[in-house]
Amino acid sequence: MNVRRGLIPAAAAATVTALGLATLTACGGDATAAQTGKFDVVASFYPMAYLADQIGGSHVHVTSLTQPGQEPHDLEISPKQIIGIEKSDAVLYLKNLQPSVDDAVAQSSVGTKIDAASLTTLEQHGNEVGGHAASHDASKNEELSGLDPHIWLDPVRYAQVAEGVGKAFSKADPDHAADYRKNTAALVKKLDALNVRFKDGLADTKSKVFITTHAAFGYLAERYGLTEEAINGLDPESEPSAARVKDLETMAKADGVTTVFYETLVSDKTAKTIASDAGLKTDVLDPIEGITAKSRGKDYFAVQEANLKALQQALGGAK
Repeated sequence: MNVRRGLIPAAAAATVTALGLATLTACGGDATAAQTGKFDVVASFYPMAYLADQIGGSHVHVTSLTQPGQEPHDLEISPKQIIGIEKSDAVLYLKNLQPSVDDAVAQSSVGTKIDAASLTTLEQHGNEVGGHAASHDASKNEELSGLDPHIWLDPVRYAQVAEGVGKAFSKADPDHAADYRKNTAALVKKLDALNVRFKDGLADTKSKVFITTHAAFGYLAERYGLTEEAINGLDPESEPSAARVKDLETMAKADGVTTVFYETLVSDKTAKTIASDAGLKTDVLDPIEGITAKSRGKDYFAVQEANLKALQQALGGAK
């Protein structure tokens, strides 16, 4: 096992000093690598931690920088977490989702840096994503567009990332490469099956358009022939303009939309206000950025199954 334990480089030490000891316990979990003798992996947030755990199995010790219930976009990494990254054998993150993590990884001397975004393809997404002509939507993606990091919600892209992570683990810890390859293959097989369930389950819905608070489901929409109309852009905390709200209400009526989806880690106030004004229902569509007691399932696959059922019900498909 290629386990490294090095001194913290001067740049990282300076960062720790500058940030101050008072912030040691701020924002996020204790990322200090445990002296377990295992391959220590620091993951940026739940979808990355889940991959590391499933692929690494009993050979890895996984620590997440983002705690359950914490909105990952808001994470400000702490000095203690910077130290944890330095003491780890690998860091698994998704570039451009959490700027403070990107900065910490860039300054780190950790031997294995795995950027999930480099293992698949990213696209430019805005408020409206998918196959719908959007003839009733005047926003034309002008609000808060950018490279969309939400690749894990597309089972196909998530499987591509899993394969890349498996190869990176095998290279960094060759003593357990056979198990990493086996675990990766098993996870990809499950993701392939999930892709088939989504494809079949959403093939014959009455409507193809859904509204969400946060533009997290663009890849999923494109994969299964749907259109995501988001109240906000890629930033879940942003506020929609009055024009955007009016466009959504007009579009919802024209396209037979029944439901406004909100998520568990941010406020549902805007979704419920728009739904009330437009005479629509509300329901949860979970971006799986973290698992909490409010989640409709205990892991990635269970929540994705719940998402599929919610979409089927809202779009008029088979339950």
